[in-house]
Amino acid sequence: MSGFIYNVQVTKVGERKGRGNKMDTKNLSIEEMNKNKKLVLMSLPIFVELMLQLLVGNIDQIMVSRVSQNSVASIVNANQVMNLVIIVLSMSAAATTIILSQYLGANDKKSASEISMASIAMITIAGIGTTILIAVLHRPLFQFMNVPQEILRETSLYLMIVASCNVVQGIYLVFSAILRAFTLMKEVMFVSIIMNVLNIIGNAILINGWFGLPQLGVVGAGISTACSKIIGMILIFYICKKKVDVPLKFAYLRPFPWKHLKKVLRVAIPSGTESLSYNASQMCILSVVNRFGTWVTTTKGYCSIFANISYVYAMAIGEATQVVLGYLIGSKRFELVKKRVYMTTIIAIITCVGVSTLLFLCGNWIFYIFTDDPRILELGKKILGIEIILELGRAVNIIMTRSLVSVGDIKTPTVVGIIFQWFVALAGSYFFGVFLDMGLIGVWIAMTLDECMRGIIFFIHFGREKWRKNWEYSE
Repeated sequence: MSGFIYNVQVTKVGERKGRGNKMDTKNLSIEEMNKNKKLVLMSLPIFVELMLQLLVGNIDQIMVSRVSQNSVASIVNANQVMNLVIIVLSMSAAATTIILSQYLGANDKKSASEISMASIAMITIAGIGTTILIAVLHRPLFQFMNVPQEILRETSLYLMIVASCNVVQGIYLVFSAILRAFTLMKEVMFVSIIMNVLNIIGNAILINGWFGLPQLGVVGAGISTACSKIIGMILIFYICKKKVDVPLKFAYLRPFPWKHLKKVLRVAIPSGTESLSYNASQMCILSVVNRFGTWVTTTKGYCSIFANISYVYAMAIGEATQVVLGYLIGSKRFELVKKRVYMTTIIAIITCVGVSTLLFLCGNWIFYIFTDDPRILELGKKILGIEIILELGRAVNIIMTRSLVSVGDIKTPTVVGIIFQWFVALAGSYFFGVFLDMGLIGVWIAMTLDECMRGIIFFIHFGREKWRKNWEYSE
């Protein structure tokens, strides 16, 4: 991962160019960007955007829960497959943000344009490929996941509708990544708000059959989600064209910038492999959970929504930190990297543990949002208690994984992640959940061990600063 940037001295992140509304980035010094207050302000729009992004699928679960609990289980299983797709697309976009930030820190606008266009081309191809794979393989996948027969048809219908927009989702993500690299987080947030409002309105109309339309249930939720993604992609493209002073033209693809694509792939493939491994292991874990009955799968879906709420801010501040680290590395400010990562980790731990504790204390009420089934209420409250410890490990894990990738150490989170996801999380889920007959509680204990053990390993490894030698050598 060495040699991503050029040897330049940069004290400003960017300057306004005075051409319409376009800008390179906000007129911030790197020292100002690196302050905790500024980092938190950068992370807040990302937090709102990620929260709303997560809610696209979860809103479908919430609104369908008033129609059928089986429909909730259908969406849970379909989203587990879609998570694999989103991971592939998201890691390509995240790699774009990391490398583009480094080029902006080095003030290399030509390379910034080329890397952006190469990423758009790559993610378009990935979107087409994943749609084809889902169309061909979704039935065997659902059989492998032990999806109950009574929800198989609904699960397939929802998945195929949402997966038809994989290209749209990919293009949306890559333009969001470009805007983030230019510290234009608020713009991405506003588009997410519009997307989710439209999704909620569409759900209400199509799920319930308002205005004389047929009551479509899960199918209506899928159609609404797909339409909101299309509108979101159009809006994010328009904003990127207006706000970003880096030309995005097909001319930058002739000749194709293979060297830049290789840099994206060096980050995206290992990181994507780890993330794919995580979601594949989660799919296998869901197949274990499906053994316990539909109502347990439904409980798992609700608890996962609350887990998303607990750790989404850690993801947001982790992404903001990746942008800052890109500029720090691009301008050769290595001495600030370690302090930045440690402070971000502390903030993430406080928020993750704090939110998960609050959710546990309110557990008797929040599950009533979805259901009054006493079995789900009792089991869900126990899971939320375990979730507090899980989020402690996950907070460290999220920040350290993103930071290690940003500084060029991709091998460690990839190798350690794959080993622990399969031999601790999945194997532990079967051991505790099935062999010891602990059910969903056993599954959550296994996932907690996975997150906490990986977090400790990454924290110790990052503190040794072996990654620094690669960048200092490149100078």
